Amino acid sequence: MTHRDATPSRGTSPDRPGRTERELREALGALAGGVLPDPDAYRTARGEWLRRERRRRLVLAVLIAVVFALATLIGLWVLNQAPSDPGVIFSGAGLTAAEGVSLPRLHP
Repeated sequence: MTHRDATPSRGTSPDRPGRTERELREALGALAGGVLPDPDAYRTARGEWLRRERRRRLVLAVLIAVVFALATLIGLWVLNQAPSDPGVIFSGAGLTAAEGVSLPRLHP
């Protein structure tokens, strides 16, 4: 803090505001006194907020539906890409490991 920062403006003292500050305070007071609130301001602001909230929820629901539909379509496409001919596992040639060690079945 320098000496200039600590010294008050010309014509002012710490206890009494200067002419410029007083005029500014009076002007701002007159300006603030002339402002009247709109009677429907709360209702208008609440209506706008509710519209934004509904729109946000609608956009979120549409986004979820699109992501779900896209995931379903990709899953069906991937399942459709599987080869139609049976592979080595399902060819039926040779014994499987389970057949060699399974217990005999009793037929009624």
